[in-house]
Parts: sequence; C-alpha cells; structure tokens
Amino acid sequence: MTEEELNAKIRKAAPQGRMPCARAFQLAEECGLSRARIGELLNELKIKIVQCQLGCF
Repeated sequence: MTEEELNAKIRKAAPQGRMPCARAFQLAEECGLSRARIGELLNELKIKIVQCQLGCF
C-alpha cells in the first residue's frame, strides 16, 4: 500500500477529522503498522483521536 493510499484510507475512516482510539488500533492492525506509526500519521493528517482508551486525549 502506498503512502497516498494509506492516507486516503485513514481519511475515509475519519470523515469529520476525528477517530476513536479503538478504530485507530484496528486500522493499524489492518494496515500492518504499529500503533505508534498510526498515531504519527493521524497527527500529520490533523486527525484528532477521541474516546481514548488510555485517557490521554
């Protein structure tokens, strides 16, 4: 999967610019990425993590 395809998939999963933490974890697994990397990508795309499972956001 190219970076462009990955970014499109992430944006599609977060249409309002917000993504629940559990969905971010699921997306990381689907794409074969670490949770840290998906977090970095969300930050780069300015997508806010909501409903954080760790209570950090």
